[in-house]
Amino acid sequence: MDLLIAEPLEAEVLEWLDARHELFYAPRLAHDRQVFMDAWTQARAALLPPSVAVDQKMIAAAPRLRAIGRIVGGPENIDLTACARNGIEVVRCVEAAAPAEAEFMLGALLTLLRPSPAEMGRVAGRELGTCTVGLIGMNTTARKLTRLLQALGSRVVGYDPTLHASDPQWTRWGVQPLGLRELFESAEAICVQLNYYSRYRGLLGERALPHAKQGQVLVSVSPAAMFDDDVLAQVLDSGRLAAAWLDNVGPGVIESGQPLYGAPGLLVTPRLSAYTREARVRSAWGVARRVDEVLRTLPPVARPGIRRRPLGPGAAAGVSGASTPAAKIRPAATAGLAASPASR
Repeated sequence: MDLLIAEPLEAEVLEWLDARHELFYAPRLAHDRQVFMDAWTQARAALLPPSVAVDQKMIAAAPRLRAIGRIVGGPENIDLTACARNGIEVVRCVEAAAPAEAEFMLGALLTLLRPSPAEMGRVAGRELGTCTVGLIGMNTTARKLTRLLQALGSRVVGYDPTLHASDPQWTRWGVQPLGLRELFESAEAICVQLNYYSRYRGLLGERALPHAKQGQVLVSVSPAAMFDDDVLAQVLDSGRLAAAWLDNVGPGVIESGQPLYGAPGLLVTPRLSAYTREARVRSAWGVARRVDEVLRTLPPVARPGIRRRPLGPGAAAGVSGASTPAAKIRPAATAGLAASPASR
């Protein structure tokens, strides 16, 4: 089997892949662990939903695997080190969601700078065009957001740990580079879209947050692990940070007993910024094309020393060759799980 697809996929993308590779398409297969693992052991590539974690044990069970595609969500629950060690490429289209994230962050800033209904008549809001906005992480999302902010008249400053202040790109973008502390001290609004790596865990903590300009607002589409929860709770409680909107918060972060539980001015949403039809289609095509390249260029050989597990006889009925129309790919062993190609 060339490709295991265990999540809903846009019909046109599915048909394009089906014309090129042998597929096993079951968009809810992750709910049936045994059948999923039977298919996983034979796949050369797999498109997996964010709910499926991939660790060293799973990698060892898939000796033919050469690529893991993730259309939505990040690679936080994929063992990237183990994948690299075993020659497995983790495929994402990281720029697909940039337009959606930029729009979301702009809307969130406009919302947070206005007073809540309870404050009307007591607290005046701010116009974004008169504010200095600090961007943390100068990825594609940040650059698109920069253009939107500059059109409104905002002054834009930025910080990126991978980009030196003397780099000419800052001038080209029209963004003034600042140190992290200086950025928090000078901006009325902060946007965080820095691509997350484990070395950035807790980056936004004592070094930066206590120096926030009084009444500052913050919007983040980066994983919540970027923040030190205790410090963030303290600056929200003090009112120094007037409001924070975190759009990439995992379970448990705001539960009772946690530092951010009941923090004033805190809004959390489950990755809504990238959840648009357009972003998903862009991502699906980007991931599909790269997975197609991997399957066509890498030889279909198993890593040595690992025994291949056979796919169960029931599930084998669901394996489709290029001659089978994509809409008819329905694994028999996953009755009630598979569906016709679905667009989201």
